[in-house]
Amino acid sequence: MVLETDLLILGGGTGGYVAAIHAAKQGQEVVIVEKEQLGGTCLHRGCIPTKALLRSAEVYDTVKRADEFGISSGEAGFDFLKVQTRKEKIVEQLHQGVESLCKKNKIKIYHGEGAILGPSIFSPVSGAVAITFPDLDEEELIIVPKKLIIATGSSPRTLPNVEIDETSILTSNGMLNLQKLPEKMAVIGGGVIGVEWASLLNSFGVDVTIIEYAERLVINESESIAKELQKQFEQRGIHVVTQAAVKSATVEAEKVQIELGDQNVMVFDKVMVAVGRTPNVMGIGLQNTSVRFNDRGIMVNDYYQTTESHIYAIGDCIDTLQLAHVAAKEGEIAVCHLLGKTVPPLNYQDIPKSTYTQPEIASIGYHASNFPEHMKVNVGKFHFRGNGKSLIYGEAEGFVEVLRDTETDDLIGVSIIGPHATELISEATASIYLNASALELSDIVHAHPTMSETLMEAALDTYGLAIHK
Repeated sequence: MVLETDLLILGGGTGGYVAAIHAAKQGQEVVIVEKEQLGGTCLHRGCIPTKALLRSAEVYDTVKRADEFGISSGEAGFDFLKVQTRKEKIVEQLHQGVESLCKKNKIKIYHGEGAILGPSIFSPVSGAVAITFPDLDEEELIIVPKKLIIATGSSPRTLPNVEIDETSILTSNGMLNLQKLPEKMAVIGGGVIGVEWASLLNSFGVDVTIIEYAERLVINESESIAKELQKQFEQRGIHVVTQAAVKSATVEAEKVQIELGDQNVMVFDKVMVAVGRTPNVMGIGLQNTSVRFNDRGIMVNDYYQTTESHIYAIGDCIDTLQLAHVAAKEGEIAVCHLLGKTVPPLNYQDIPKSTYTQPEIASIGYHASNFPEHMKVNVGKFHFRGNGKSLIYGEAEGFVEVLRDTETDDLIGVSIIGPHATELISEATASIYLNASALELSDIVHAHPTMSETLMEAALDTYGLAIHK
């Protein structure tokens, strides 16, 4: 059977379904082809489930510290199966919400494998999509869209010398299905995914070691942020090994032996591999088109057009920031462009990044380790220990860094490590988006006592005018 539509979106993750809803609201007839569940990695295997687990870990940490607040709580404990059940309930509630939104906007969903076709009897140009269904008795469907958006996402990357079995050696996918926590675990990779899992596992009493190839954790953040994170991790009992290459990981007698490049052998109950994600560009029919792609993803212009102008690509399958909110914005821009609307390109320097460890990390723009050499920059810094609300909450470790271009007075970057960093970054994001100066950020009257006062103080510190420092 052959059908036609205005827009077909291959992949129903965050970027895909947001683009679909945006297009439907503009009067387009939209089809989503998704081989699994709407919501994709973020909703089912990434952002949402991991943050639900991290929240349970945070609550457990707070209960264990209750005596510091004068509260007698008895001996704290947790039920990991209940933690997992809570996570699943949250995921399913949001999943139902996404399905309802698509239904409300009259978006047609096909659950099956989509493959892009080249020019054929169905269409003189490439871009038609053949859908095969899990039920082999169901007839293959071919949909011919006027426009196509590829939003196939990404999958966990592994190492060539480490075999994933999702039982003893796991990716983030396998970790989410754990029914019992190990006593001793290694996390290979000290990026965002690795440090978040290390943080929550440690909170639940697991003896965790992070093994990182680079010279420091969270390599995309500033050196000062990475140093503070490692300090707080080690104070919590998380072991950090940097500049370490994993030579092999083998399972023997239900234990995992990791051999490092210096022939050092470490033994763990389980190992998680968190060395990034690879774009899903193979097996979707790109070879039938003239769309250019490589192992870093599909090549696109500023408006997410591929080398075939009626085919677009967004999200993790292109070489941009692999973040759900980025995919959503890319989808919105792609839809506007394919509808012929004027839309500015996305400035990736103005995208906030968040890491939900304990302590939280968030940043936007440049940081103290990567601003351009030609810029004359003042870095203002303010520690949470000087903030009343942080002391009240018993979370006074960490700091805020604000970067100011001294020649233009522009606010060019903010980095935060500490309590509620992932919420506080929104004020910095709005300020940079609106082209505010550091002075304007510091001139805003901030309610007292609030943790947001740390941003005001750090902005003032770029002029040497911080009040409580």
